[in-house]
Amino acid sequence: MGAFHAYDIRGIYNKDFDKEVAYKVGYFIPELLHSDRVLVGMDARSSSPEIHSALIAGITDHGADVVDLGLSTTPMVYYATGKYGFKASAQITASHNPKEYNGIKVSRENALPVGFDSGLGTIKQWIDENKPTPVAQKKGKVENLDVKGEYIEFLLKYKKDLGNLNIAVDVSNGMAALLIKDVLGMGSDKLHYIFDELDGTFPNHEANPLIPENVKALKDEVIEKRCDVGVIFDGDADRVMFVDENGRFISPDLMIALLGHYFLEERGEKGKVLQDIRSSKAVGEYLSPMGGEMVTWKVGRAYAAHKLREIDGIFGGELAGHYYFRDFFYSDSGIMASLIILGIISKMKAKGISLSQLIGNIERYKNSGEINFRIEQKQKAMDIVRDYFTSVEKPVASFDFDGYRVEFPEWWFNIRPSNTEPYLRFIAEATTDGLLDAKVSKVKELISGL
Repeated sequence: MGAFHAYDIRGIYNKDFDKEVAYKVGYFIPELLHSDRVLVGMDARSSSPEIHSALIAGITDHGADVVDLGLSTTPMVYYATGKYGFKASAQITASHNPKEYNGIKVSRENALPVGFDSGLGTIKQWIDENKPTPVAQKKGKVENLDVKGEYIEFLLKYKKDLGNLNIAVDVSNGMAALLIKDVLGMGSDKLHYIFDELDGTFPNHEANPLIPENVKALKDEVIEKRCDVGVIFDGDADRVMFVDENGRFISPDLMIALLGHYFLEERGEKGKVLQDIRSSKAVGEYLSPMGGEMVTWKVGRAYAAHKLREIDGIFGGELAGHYYFRDFFYSDSGIMASLIILGIISKMKAKGISLSQLIGNIERYKNSGEINFRIEQKQKAMDIVRDYFTSVEKPVASFDFDGYRVEFPEWWFNIRPSNTEPYLRFIAEATTDGLLDAKVSKVKELISGL
């Protein structure tokens, strides 16, 4: 069962997992999380209804009740889990993956994620061991719950007057289509939607904004309509990314810094802000004068949401476009993040500052972007890279909890194994292009020698 990963259950449906596995996952969730009620939602992929039926059958055969949200964004499931005190919930989605994929994101009380180390591994073990799944004498019942209206009301608390902005929005045919026009408004001469029909086959492009070709249509729309900003969501609306007025994609980690204008400046909160181990050094440098104390942690919601709650952080984010909020059960919401960020962009435009200028004030380093190496000897490669650079230059800081991040006076790097794909991922920043190119070339040379 190759579908069990660090963050969730996900893979090609009917290859990596099937409805029998979905049934057993459903059956074991109540036992794992000690709950007699499980909240369930799903995205619009063609395989979701079958998984939905199997998952619910497993839950009710165990004897637990199901509260069914039906079609929902992943953050809607988090909202209902936290708001209504569910001890267990499951969202059927494969997030940003291609149409043939699907999966299940499991959460516990307070919308905390259940990862492989915190429960999914136990479910996998029970399935591998063929643990019995006897049907309960009294099967659970199924009831429906509609939270769309109240979730929209919650989101609208973060919407400012955006009348001075010209905005393009790529919905990616994903779950944001369920809500976005109720929140941002219908299309107009200053609000331009593309690919805004809900379609789980993703006919226009895959719902992964981190792949450059998937953002091309939004970039073109921004340029053609002379927009101030472009917004693009992923498949289940837990992530959001942005394009500036020149059609340039903005590295999502830089938006962590931008969020400080709302939480640290406008609201006057001071405290801890979470970033993942790949985030630009510029983020902390930008937020520190505002009163933000940076905390660096592992990649992925399974780790980030727990850590933000543990440190009682105000907000946080990741290079992958997830943004987490104390206001939102320490969870991530792409639409909530977009509303806050659009409000900041609007406020800055009123002062004569464009989005590209705003990002230019944050972006102080040259960045390699994530470079992927397909290699079997991942740990050996990581050790070789770390040991080489620390032998020729003294680090000023280092982290070893998600691969290695090593910082030097004029550059830093992170090298880590992917938790979802067969890659070793490398990213670096430096003060100059020349220094960055030299370091990246050396890493490629070291790894190619294995």
